[in-house]
Amino acid sequence: MSAPARVPDLTALALLVAVARTGTLGSAAQRVGLSPQAASARLRTLEQQVGSRVLERGKRGRSGRLTARGALLVEWAGPVLDAASGLDAAVAALRPAPAGDATVLLAAEPGVAEAILPGWLVELRDGPGGHVSLVDTPDPAAAVRAGTAAVGIVEGSGPLGGLHAATVAGDPLVLVVPPTHPWTRNGGVHATELRATSLLVRGPGAASRRAADSALTLAAPDVEPARPVGELAADAAVRAAVREGDGPAVLGRAAVAADVASGALVEVAVHGADLTREFRAVWLEGTSPQGTARDLLRIATGGRIR
Repeated sequence: MSAPARVPDLTALALLVAVARTGTLGSAAQRVGLSPQAASARLRTLEQQVGSRVLERGKRGRSGRLTARGALLVEWAGPVLDAASGLDAAVAALRPAPAGDATVLLAAEPGVAEAILPGWLVELRDGPGGHVSLVDTPDPAAAVRAGTAAVGIVEGSGPLGGLHAATVAGDPLVLVVPPTHPWTRNGGVHATELRATSLLVRGPGAASRRAADSALTLAAPDVEPARPVGELAADAAVRAAVREGDGPAVLGRAAVAADVASGALVEVAVHGADLTREFRAVWLEGTSPQGTARDLLRIATGGRIR
């Protein structure tokens, strides 16, 4: 998938959203950290990209009222800015902490990190603060036991010797297809048919693939599984391939939510299989998370960890 060529500058979009909230260009500029002159320049560039006015300026440009197209752009910009904020927080977790900073090392599989971490990291950044550094590992529980990480995120409800655990999220697997696929018109598909169908999948070690394979094996043990139509390295690549009509896919609901909401993909019911998933935070028995680790767990558990 090539990069979009006509996406406006994110700061300009944030400025327009701020104008909608504050009612004045001056207040909006202050909110996003721009001078009034720089804010006006950003809006002019945005209007050139859009091809029409997005804001009716008041006297001296201090007040502003969104045009119809400006209001529409604000609605469209909201999810983009939210996603960008999540990406910003997630990228920060990939960087090593500055020397001397107290950093919480968080162990998670890449697929799990994609599904649930960005929202927590945004809330941590915008709230109590603190630095989280991500440890990519296929066995987060082992990383916590070994002291490689203070907190781990694991999938499933099996025993975890030597660790405390708290449920932090559920992200059920869902079957998605493009809008033109026949499965969108027949009320769903049974697990036996799905297991015999070639799917687009993540790599062999991906959490979503393991969970889907396990659920379909349990639901249809006598059905020979079809060979994948393609193995891709990331959820985004799988979604793009499904949109292009290369095949169906089973992914976490969080990963496909934006595409389903926009109509680019359609969620199809799967009958006869349990596709629920549970994620748990784990830390060493006999310890009490402190500082940023405690704040992160409080966010992840909705306040149940204090």
